[in-house]
Order: sequence, then structure tokens, then C-alpha cells
Amino acid sequence: MKELSLNILDVAENSVKAGASLTQILVTERNRVLTIEIIDDGCGMSEDVVRSVTDPFYTTRTTRSVGMGVPLLKLACEQTEGTLTIESVTEEVDPERHGTHLTATFNMDHIDFTPLGDVSSTVLTLIQGHPDTDFLFQHKTDRGVVKLDTRELREVLEDVPLNSYDVMEWVGAYLREQYEELS
Repeated sequence: MKELSLNILDVAENSVKAGASLTQILVTERNRVLTIEIIDDGCGMSEDVVRSVTDPFYTTRTTRSVGMGVPLLKLACEQTEGTLTIESVTEEVDPERHGTHLTATFNMDHIDFTPLGDVSSTVLTLIQGHPDTDFLFQHKTDRGVVKLDTRELREVLEDVPLNSYDVMEWVGAYLREQYEELS
């Protein structure tokens, strides 16, 4: 993929498909290392699935026989001397604390580092496509933090759908404004 934001979109979509009510997207830039964490409270994956999910010829989809999202993310990490780890607990094992935690690290100074890209559009796309799912997005840098929590929006908006035009316009402007303050 040309931008890591597309990998984030792919993994977060998997979280929604796994029944997550909350998906956290945490991006941290520190000491020229980019860390992306995607944490969900979905149904989780068995140990066998966690071991297999980085294999491009493994997928839970019935529409095609390969799944490239996580394997491509792992490759992007490893090309920069970074790492990809996945921890998951199934709902059957722990009905209270189930879900998946993916952590990807990248050396930002490596020649093969893939740029983060337009992560604001990724967040907007997730909210637009899944207005009943909550997302916590946070991007920490040395210059400051960009944050959006749809749970906070729901408290203020009450019965207004998150994917309504006015809300989506406001969210886009809110994220842009926060990123401009970091510049």
C-alpha cells in the first residue's frame, strides 16, 4: 500500500467485522519511530488464527482465498527494521476482556519507510461507513496530540447520526485544525 493510513483502514475494518463496539487507533511518533496500535473489543482470534493471520494465503473471508492486509503491514514494518505483534483473546476465553491488540513499529529514517498518509481521511471513512461503532483516534508527536473520540461526540449530539453531512464536515475540520496546530 502507498500509505500506512490505508493499512490502518484495513485493520480497523477487520475490527468492525469482528463485532468491535470500540476500536482504538493510536499513532505515536517518538525518536523517529512510528508506532501504530489498533486495539478493539471484538470477538478476538484463537491462537491458531493469530499465528496464521500474517500468512497471505490465510483468510477468514469466503469471497477469496487470500488475505493481504496484515501480511502487507508486516512486510512494511520489517522493511524498516520494525516489528508487528498481535495479541488476541477470544470472547469464549474471556467474556469480559476479549479483543485484539495489533502493534506495528516503523523506523521513520529507513529508506523503505512508507509514509503515514492521510490518516484524517481514514478516520472519516471509518465513521462514515460505521456510524454505530465507536472510534478513538489519537496521534501523538513531539509537537502535540491530535485526538477524536466518537463517544464524546455521541454525548453531545444525542440522536444525530455521526455520519450525517454536518457532523462529517465538522469532524474533518476538527481534525484538520488539530493537525494545523502541530505544524
